[in-house]
Amino acid sequence: MAVLITDICISCDACLDECPVGAIVDNDDNPTGEDIYYVYKDKCVECVGHNDAPACADACPTEGCIVWDEVGSSKIEKDDRGTAGTPVIE
Repeated sequence: MAVLITDICISCDACLDECPVGAIVDNDDNPTGEDIYYVYKDKCVECVGHNDAPACADACPTEGCIVWDEVGSSKIEKDDRGTAGTPVIE
């Protein structure tokens, strides 16, 4: 599973530099055309091997903006992750 940035994203750039694998792009590069930041599921590693928790969620100032995506959407997944749709950091 990867993380997912929801539509409450305020496009503050806090998460962009925190991603150790460059899986997050800003709204200008969002392939869906939405005006929010986007996480490439095939690149996201949920910070396994990099940080204790996803660094993007730690850096995000908007509570509940970054949530867990569906299980199996990422090539590497944390063992102790939450369920899809729940905030990464509560």
